[in-house]
Amino acid sequence: MPIEKTDTLVVGAGQAGVAMSEHLSNCGVPHIVLERSRIAERWRSERWDSLVANGPAWHDRFPGLEFSDVDPDAFASKERVADYFVEYAKKINAPIRCGVEVKCVSKNEGSKGFTVETSDGTIEANSVVAATGPFQRPVIPPVVPENANVLQMHSSAYRNPDQLPEGAVLVVGAGSSGVQIADELLQSGKRVYLSVGPHDRPPRAYRGRDFVWWLGVLGKWDAAALDPGTEHVTISVSGADGGRTVDFRRLAHQGMTLVGLTKSYENGVVTFQSDLADNISLGDENYLSVLDEADAYIARNGLDLPEEPEARAIATDPDCVTNPLLELDLAEAGVTTILWATGFAVDYGWLKVDAFDENGKPNHQRGISTEPGIYFLGLPWQSRRGSSFIWGVWHDAKFVADHIATQRKYLAYSSAEERQLENV
Repeated sequence: MPIEKTDTLVVGAGQAGVAMSEHLSNCGVPHIVLERSRIAERWRSERWDSLVANGPAWHDRFPGLEFSDVDPDAFASKERVADYFVEYAKKINAPIRCGVEVKCVSKNEGSKGFTVETSDGTIEANSVVAATGPFQRPVIPPVVPENANVLQMHSSAYRNPDQLPEGAVLVVGAGSSGVQIADELLQSGKRVYLSVGPHDRPPRAYRGRDFVWWLGVLGKWDAAALDPGTEHVTISVSGADGGRTVDFRRLAHQGMTLVGLTKSYENGVVTFQSDLADNISLGDENYLSVLDEADAYIARNGLDLPEEPEARAIATDPDCVTNPLLELDLAEAGVTTILWATGFAVDYGWLKVDAFDENGKPNHQRGISTEPGIYFLGLPWQSRRGSSFIWGVWHDAKFVADHIATQRKYLAYSSAEERQLENV
């Protein structure tokens, strides 16, 4: 069976792979996109049922297609987002092959390009783009042993409250996923403990503009790197219930028990750091700093946006903050489930090339790796803060596609003497 050849092979057909295909086509680069499941599969099968986009529909999209049936200021459901990428792939006629898994990519010795072993045969490509994104392998910290008498579940496996056994739930992680899931469980009638670590807590909207708009006009989407010491700070923002600011105090006053960062486990007892009040306070500082910057921007530019003094009102600390719980006997508290909203790690075990550091993370500059011909797309902070968001990955894909097209031109070059010999 002859080996198929292509110039560029894109691995993954989520938002990154679809964006990559559009820009490669615009650059005239022949390519194939391989997807082991369906287009945007993780949106469908690895997220909870009620999930919506974290940004409004006018913002969380590609430039070439609007949501036809979602109000621009509304937050599209996860299924609608997945359908959007299917529509976009069809619109640009992306050469996507679903149901094909990439098993191994290796550098060709003594010749250009790479050999790609797939579940549907072998392909040779001059370039390979890993567009599998940052959410590849769920991470559950090794705190509670697997044989503990409690169900442990990562947020990627959670679907809805009915999925969980009777009893209380400890949700570990108060970023966007953790806080939304904890709120949903509380509304379903469950007793909920939420472990809150360091976080940013931006306003969902302020003075008539959504948070994503403020990030844009204040230049924060274009930040090139995380501030030192903020690598483990999550962002607590949500589009649920039409979009509202995350308020941990409100959740506590509604019956949720907030605890500090989860520290250890022994003999059925989980212990927590004594940092809850500090984490809540630092989240408030972040929240108020955004309001301050927004007010200053409005004044500086003479904008006529309605004042919103009530946005600065901070509720009183609930008892669980002033008298924090430092340990929790799971059985005594009736906790039957620990839900880990603790993020993901990358997994490039299939990519057998010299493009990674000692920790297995991609070595790259704006997606261009240290292994010529290997590219990455969809990584957090690939070029700026907005890189892993829907609109941000589209712009990063253009940069990578332009680089691939430029390299093709270099490789196609031949000198006058070489051209003369070819014509002999």
